[in-house]
Amino acid sequence: MTQKITVHDSFSARQKIMGHVRMTPLVSSPSLSQICSAEVLLKLEQTQITGSFKLRGATNAILSLNAAQKEAGVVGVSTGNHGRGLAYAASKAGVRCIICMSKLVPQNKVEAIQSLGAEVRITGSSQDDAQAEVDRLVEDGMTMIPPFDHRDIIAGQSTVALEILEQTPDLDTVLVPVSGGGLISGVALVMKTISPSIRVVGVSMERGAAMYSCQHASKPILVEEVPTLADSLGGGIGLNNAYTFEMIRDLVDDLILVSEEEIAEAIRHAYWQERLVIEGSGSVGIAALLAGKIKTPGKCVSLISGQNIDMALHKRLIDGENVDVAAPTSVNGSLYA
Repeated sequence: MTQKITVHDSFSARQKIMGHVRMTPLVSSPSLSQICSAEVLLKLEQTQITGSFKLRGATNAILSLNAAQKEAGVVGVSTGNHGRGLAYAASKAGVRCIICMSKLVPQNKVEAIQSLGAEVRITGSSQDDAQAEVDRLVEDGMTMIPPFDHRDIIAGQSTVALEILEQTPDLDTVLVPVSGGGLISGVALVMKTISPSIRVVGVSMERGAAMYSCQHASKPILVEEVPTLADSLGGGIGLNNAYTFEMIRDLVDDLILVSEEEIAEAIRHAYWQERLVIEGSGSVGIAALLAGKIKTPGKCVSLISGQNIDMALHKRLIDGENVDVAAPTSVNGSLYA
């Protein structure tokens, strides 16, 4: 039987990772507050050391390894940000790290992971393909640290919710990007335990939103992974999902989707109005607010999950170009030229 994660795991994780990760700012957004006729704040997890919230869970997982596991090294599958966080945390702990990725992952994220000392292996066209290589390495003795469906990962991600509640205790709504669900599971666990009236809303992209599709099917299913501006939200949840599917089903109030056009507009808004560079996955909460998809938000926090966007792509978006990452634009096949 899978051991239930509790808020005590959240507090334990916070003690463990303290001094290894940043406490990120929570700032008011006058522009979004005016547009939404509500008080909107932004939790700036893109200012985390590796540019996304993923460092929290990765650090907690690495610091929870025993001596034999550290000696064997760690391996994980990633669309970019988990790999970056895991590579950084493993490097700091002196642990060998291999990250397996699909060819859909932007080159800038691959290079960032390599720069932190981890080995990157590109396998297939989806996270499921990359997971097959992870499984082979686990058979060879390495320890797998998955990007979301793992006790230490979820507990580590949940620490951001403890910070939010300290920074703004009278919260009505929190908007959280959703991929495999490690972040929103941890956030919802903390929010619903400490302040059950807070509405927790998950936001994902219309293209290949795996958790959304699985929740509507009432079970984990395979969902095709396709190119999207919110590339960090791509990938499946695993047919043998142990934690996040049920936690989202039981704790999250709503899941909504935003279009590629709405994601692009949110990236533009973040840059021109908030003076923030954020990636597509980090923009989905802003996208939902701008599109009027969050009804009566009250005092609302949108969690900005990451900033690791290819800057050439970012330049095209903020210049107003209608970018469709499903249509390659260069001779070498790069979606981001």
